[in-house]
Amino acid sequence: MLVTVGEARVLGNPGEPRLRFVEGPKDDVNWRGRRLLTVDDAPAFELSNWCGTCQFLFQRLEGATTTFSPDDPDGTAELDDQLIARFAALLPEGLYQPLLLQVRPRLVRPSGPGDYFAEEQISTWGLESFWGLPAYPRTPYYRTFETAVDADAHLYEFVVPMVPPSWNEPDRVAAHTAELSGGAIPTAVAVAILDVCAPAVADGPDYYSHWALTHFLLDGHHRMQAAAGTGRPLRLLSLLAVDAGLAEPEQIAMLPSVRAAAPRARG
Repeated sequence: MLVTVGEARVLGNPGEPRLRFVEGPKDDVNWRGRRLLTVDDAPAFELSNWCGTCQFLFQRLEGATTTFSPDDPDGTAELDDQLIARFAALLPEGLYQPLLLQVRPRLVRPSGPGDYFAEEQISTWGLESFWGLPAYPRTPYYRTFETAVDADAHLYEFVVPMVPPSWNEPDRVAAHTAELSGGAIPTAVAVAILDVCAPAVADGPDYYSHWALTHFLLDGHHRMQAAAGTGRPLRLLSLLAVDAGLAEPEQIAMLPSVRAAAPRARG
């Protein structure tokens, strides 16, 4: 459920932010360096290729080793400017659109049931040509929503933890499980990008554009795991980095209405 959406605005740290969306070093083979999300200038996630025709990707790298604040944001049914400013200070200065969502996360493990990369993605792109395997994100992640954009495009939403759930403290997960079971709806915080990808030619049986809305979790790792374990909802305050994804301005403009639509599986 889309609770509310804010106007896109300039936010972020013009000095030394802890997180950046950057281009990695260019080699002699590829036309551009890798798309990366870095943490303290160390590569934390590799992202989809710049071309937009390669398959969608988030893949955890060695720099993804930390979260960014205590698990203590209060639940909110509104966009909280103080909370936004607190987490925007971690991010590079740029244009961001605040989204407040209510989600019921489902924990997915690579190549396990419900893995987007082993199911929906290979139906469009097929297996990776060199490895003969699905793309591998190197992390468990959460699926939260999907719906049709139109007959030729479908939105998939992911919440990607900065550290795997196995790193979470069991006592804190248990405390949040009790909190959720008592009816509380706490808030997690993320930075998001929208990548729109479609193959140049039809390599699989189901050709269409994949809209991938990916939330990289900054705060709320224990709460997210507790919500996935209980099936209870929680809120997600996410700052959509407008210029960091592979989406055209008109696609960014459509996103709130697409995200507000009813859930719908492909097909």
